[in-house]
Amino acid sequence: MKLLRVGPAGAERPALLDQDGVLRDLGGLVPDIDGALLADEAALARVAAAAADGSLPALDAGLRVGPPLARIGKIVCIGLNYHDHAAETGAQAPSEPVVFMKAPDTVVGPDDTVLVPRGSVKTDWEVELAVVIGRELRYAASHEEALAAVAGYAVAHDVSEREFQIERGGQWDKGKNCETFNPLGPWLVTADEVPDPQALSLKLWVNGVLRQDGTTADQIFPVAEVVRYLSQFMTLYPGDVINTGTPAGVALGRPEPKPYLKPGDVVELTIEGLGRQRQELAPA
Repeated sequence: MKLLRVGPAGAERPALLDQDGVLRDLGGLVPDIDGALLADEAALARVAAAAADGSLPALDAGLRVGPPLARIGKIVCIGLNYHDHAAETGAQAPSEPVVFMKAPDTVVGPDDTVLVPRGSVKTDWEVELAVVIGRELRYAASHEEALAAVAGYAVAHDVSEREFQIERGGQWDKGKNCETFNPLGPWLVTADEVPDPQALSLKLWVNGVLRQDGTTADQIFPVAEVVRYLSQFMTLYPGDVINTGTPAGVALGRPEPKPYLKPGDVVELTIEGLGRQRQELAPA
């Protein structure tokens, strides 16, 4: 299923995109799309049944699309997780996943405005596969157990301010948690529709120029290992999100003068089968 949330920011309602591309209202069936729904197999079965029998009312296709998940618990991110991206930044491939966090309040809709922070001169783009957790998980003993906890997948844009991240001391968090720095969606695609998360193409354009063109097959740590690994250090709960890293092609990895983002730029990104985002940048 392709689950999403539509309507004004802060007042989104749950919806579903059916097989014919028609937007369907889930408001009469579930209160929202969140961790509680993803952990409720019976509720998900009711949604699937209603989608199959055509009983869900249609919605206006012109509604704003918000983040596909409400009340996100935590966002865990993996850095330097593609062989080509590590190479372009001059870094060695890590022996264990590089882990950092993003605050849930960085999340906006897939087509919402992204704000360039005050004083920023190195705002960068990163298309990423987001993994959404649907089952409580701790100390996973196998990749199979880890993948069984995955409810679905989404497109994430891990916007980054490289000067804040790398040159201002401390941890990466300062360059990762600026307002609007995690557009998510348009859809949460349930795991049954993504049989192999290591066979997805990822692309990103800036002002119509293709900048990133990669595949999750190039991940250093595949999705199953990322989820298993994280569960050794933290409990993963329904509604948690994992951003799994970005392929080569970011501004940081390009020759000088590096083409960092500025107000007025337009970024578009897509992951195979998971939908497309488009953001215009504006000053904070």
